[in-house]
This record gives sequence, C-alpha cells and structure tokens, in this order.
Amino acid sequence: MKIIAVGWNYQSHNAEMAQKAIPQAPVVFTMPETALLKSGKPFFLPRFSNRIEYETELVFHISRLGKNIAPKFAHRYYDAVTVGIDFTARDLQAEARAQGNPWDLSKGFDYSAPIGEFLPLPDQPEKAGNIDFTLTINGQRVQQGNSRDMIFSIDRIIAYVSQFYTLKIGDIIFTGTPAGVGPVQIGDHLEGYIGEKKVLDFFVK
Repeated sequence: MKIIAVGWNYQSHNAEMAQKAIPQAPVVFTMPETALLKSGKPFFLPRFSNRIEYETELVFHISRLGKNIAPKFAHRYYDAVTVGIDFTARDLQAEARAQGNPWDLSKGFDYSAPIGEFLPLPDQPEKAGNIDFTLTINGQRVQQGNSRDMIFSIDRIIAYVSQFYTLKIGDIIFTGTPAGVGPVQIGDHLEGYIGEKKVLDFFVK
C-alpha cells in the first residue's frame, strides 16, 4: 500500500509557516508503509531530532483501483475518512529546505504517521466537502480544521495524483494540515476527532 501526502494545502498553515506562494497544483510527497502507527500504540520520540511537531490531517482510504481519474468521478474512489498525524522532524526539515534537498527523512521516518479509526462516507459527490476535525493534547484543543478550507479538495487531489500513481485499494491519502502545529514531548496525550467522534488516541513516550 502507498501513503500519499499533500503539503501546503491550508492557507492558515501556510501563513504560520511564512509560505507565501499559493500552490498551483497539489504538493505531493510519499511515505513508506513503516511510517504507519495504529491508534492506541504509543509514539516514541526519535533520537535524531530535537523538535518533533504534530500536523493534524484528514486521511482518506482508497477503495477502488484507479488511474487518470476524472475529478467528477473521484468521489467513487474513496470510502472512509479518519484523522492522522503527520509527525515532522522540524529541525531536519528546515535544514533540508535550506540546502534545497528533499525532506523525506523528516516526514517518513518509522511510526511518523499515526492514523485513527476510519469512518465510512456516503457514496455521493461532495461527500467530503464539510468534515470538521480536531486535535487535543492533554485535553486542550490545539488544532481545528474543516475540509472545505483545503486549497485542493480530496477529489482534486485524487484526480491529480492518479496521473502519476495508480491508486490501489488500501492506499491512504493525507490531505494537509491547518494552522496550529507545534511540538510534542514525552507524556503528551493526543486525541483526534471527526466532529464529536474520537477516532485517534495515543501517548507520546
């Protein structure tokens, strides 16, 4: 299975990161399967970074094989959504960006992508157009977003990505983070919600 992710997909996050340019197409990167961490399992801070930051994102489950998918048919290719965390080694990422190098290592390290319980979506157009999601740490809300605020909707992402990658059943797509990213530390308790439904729950160790 593939983990496909999109960066710079919320204007609010782009502003907090001083990213002024508005992307003209989805900014796509991939992560290895070993980045996945199931809800309930602890996330251990890696030794190679001094600043691991959370980025809360909607994650969609691909349910059909597809290639060169038209935007108007993209809703047929995913069936469920959850909350995921795109943990980022911010110091490694900053160093790589400053040198003009790829920043895969800062995003795709082992267990950097916790994902929650998938919730089914209706099989109809615009089914992902208004999804609220939230992250709390130690009971305090730190991030909140809605799919309507994405620069590129999941349907547009699927249409774009499927030009380059054949999408297969079981692939997942991280769709970007809103404003409010920040560091985690040992002992933090992270909980992710779709609306009022808790779908993600784990501790940092």
